[in-house]
Amino acid sequence: MSEHPSVRHLIDGDWTGSQAERDSTDPATGKKIGTYFDGDAGTADAAIGAAARCFAESPWRHDAMLRATALGRLADAFEARLGDLVESLGRENGKLAGEAGYEVHFIPRALRFAAGLALLNQGRIADTKPGVQSLSLRQPIGVAGVIVPWNSPAYLSIRAIAPALAAGCTVAVKMPAQAAQTGAIVAEIFAAAADLPRGAVNVFTESGDAGARRLVESPLVPVISFTGSTRTGRLIARAAADRLKRVSLELGGKTPHLVFADADLAAVVPTIVASTTVFAGQFCMTGSRILVQEEIAGELIEAVAQRLEAVRPGPAADPASEIGPMIDLAAVARVDAAVEDAIAGGARAIVRGGPSTLPHLEGGAFYHPTLLEVDGTSGPIVQEETFGPVQTVQRFATEEEAVELANATEYGLSACVWTRDSDRPLRVARALDAGLISVNSWANLAVEFEEGGFKSSGLGRLGGVASLDDFLEYKQISQAYA
Repeated sequence: MSEHPSVRHLIDGDWTGSQAERDSTDPATGKKIGTYFDGDAGTADAAIGAAARCFAESPWRHDAMLRATALGRLADAFEARLGDLVESLGRENGKLAGEAGYEVHFIPRALRFAAGLALLNQGRIADTKPGVQSLSLRQPIGVAGVIVPWNSPAYLSIRAIAPALAAGCTVAVKMPAQAAQTGAIVAEIFAAAADLPRGAVNVFTESGDAGARRLVESPLVPVISFTGSTRTGRLIARAAADRLKRVSLELGGKTPHLVFADADLAAVVPTIVASTTVFAGQFCMTGSRILVQEEIAGELIEAVAQRLEAVRPGPAADPASEIGPMIDLAAVARVDAAVEDAIAGGARAIVRGGPSTLPHLEGGAFYHPTLLEVDGTSGPIVQEETFGPVQTVQRFATEEEAVELANATEYGLSACVWTRDSDRPLRVARALDAGLISVNSWANLAVEFEEGGFKSSGLGRLGGVASLDDFLEYKQISQAYA
């Protein structure tokens, strides 16, 4: 057996390879940690075909109790492997243990919630006029194409797969190459599930986009669930529109912290810092914008700056690490270029981080956090998702100005409101253009509630009861009776 057994694709219940074999690397060291077979359009076709056959021939779509039982047992199976997933995310994604643990703890919870959804009554019946009875049914739409991002691959794959399976769909899942080893664990758990029919879940890994494009283009795939950048989401939506294909898109964000003068700074400061250091800012809800009321601006900026300067970078294996690596050196260069452009455009560096120069981190994709003060909202550093540990800070005078600044980007995924005023949170939350508002906290996620974005942050919702909507069709049946 080779030192690094290669990750294969799970298609129709079997493990298959492909022509290209590539290396998986640890972003903290740049060293090889494994290999994987790289999928392509042909791999996607095989996954789609297996899912389509299973949907047509197995009892899966017709048997809600079968689906509920399978999802409940899958929750148990994933729970037994959470330690393996945490270890893999640390080595392959650079996530610190707490970050990886936070990601994977959602998985069993999401699967158990989906098990309940599988049994949820989805129909209604009524006499629409004398002698005519109408029945409204909701039935699974067919094969769901799931395109998973690299930044939280374990949970975000399940977040889409679970409601699709609960609805009675089968799935073809494209895992990112940066998470090939983690994706292999996810696929292993599905492969071992005795309650799943062959071909219900098919998983392939791909470094390019030919397979993902095939998912979007295939007439056998009526719905696509994608999490990733707004740019890619627009391309998917455009291609899907030509085929009148349903899409669920969770896209980019520029989460603002609205910090009012009466906020509890002892709680605000560490949370603001955590909101940019968690997974090195590579999170769609990273708290990339700080909006602070003028009365406390100096105090807050100084406190945040001191904490950011003291943040200790390091690998997941080091318990003293406070910020892990970015996904690769190309990401480090991209983020640093954005910071340089912002400074050249007038932003003031309160904390100028940048690529690590620490000898013991040589070869790793580490980036020290950066804090920039800006005056307006027109610059790219405010308007575009940086996807790294970079925050901007702006001052405001009134509540109305704070809301105006917060809404001044094309994004609307999440926002945070910090205040001791009991009336302000609901008033401000109603005015903000964002799908998730966290009050005196950040990114308060719950699988039982819908998650998604306004404006260019996406279409549709995952989580909650509405997560079934994208995977179900309505059908009306009317019958005359004597």
